Amino acid sequence: MRPENKQERFVVIHKPFALNKLFSPSKLLVPNKLLVAVLLAALSIPVLAQTRYVDDELLIMLRSGAGNQFRILDSLTSGTRLEVLEEDASGYSRVRTSDGQEGWVLTRYLSAEPIARDRLSAAQRRLEQAEAELKQSQEQLSSLRAERNELASSEETLESRVGNLSTELERIKEVSSNALTLDRRNRELQESNQQLRKEVEVLTAENERLEAKKESDFMLLGAMLVGAGVLIAVVLPWLKPTRKTDNWA
Repeated sequence: MRPENKQERFVVIHKPFALNKLFSPSKLLVPNKLLVAVLLAALSIPVLAQTRYVDDELLIMLRSGAGNQFRILDSLTSGTRLEVLEEDASGYSRVRTSDGQEGWVLTRYLSAEPIARDRLSAAQRRLEQAEAELKQSQEQLSSLRAERNELASSEETLESRVGNLSTELERIKEVSSNALTLDRRNRELQESNQQLRKEVEVLTAENERLEAKKESDFMLLGAMLVGAGVLIAVVLPWLKPTRKTDNWA
């Protein structure tokens, strides 16, 4: 026997056969003559023209030793993962199943790669995953396109808003400029008004002074007239000639 070299192998059956046709109740091979008779009987039955496919759910025997004469421990289906412990020159390999069971199987039914069915299933899963990812990518693309259209619409709205704000800003600047002009003019008018008020106050004071002076002059003139009247009244008698006394009186 070869030294133990642990490798993983997969069951691959190249020739279809059924367990109940290979082994008798005593678990030995069915005699060739009986097998031929069964085949001839099957061929003699009329068969309708129908499409059929070869079933890959086939079995090999896990035996207790390297040969058909050893006891069958279990039956293994195509695609079963096995760990090869050693290989025998007789064409058998000692293997271990995933549940820890050890036995011997024909080496020619082992392959270093999974069977086509499993590879097809894996490829199908990858295809389904790729289709799901593609669908998700398409949905994301649709979502991104919708977002892009929404952003484009928002951009147009913002551009319109910016245009309106620019117009409003220009109007505000113009109003502000006019307001500044009006404010400057208002200050100038206020200063002019203040100056006029001062002039009015000066003129009012001057008018009051003149009025007071006028009254004073009138009073002085009145006093002078009164004085003149008194003076005349006093002086006038002295100015009249004195009458001589009538002697005959």
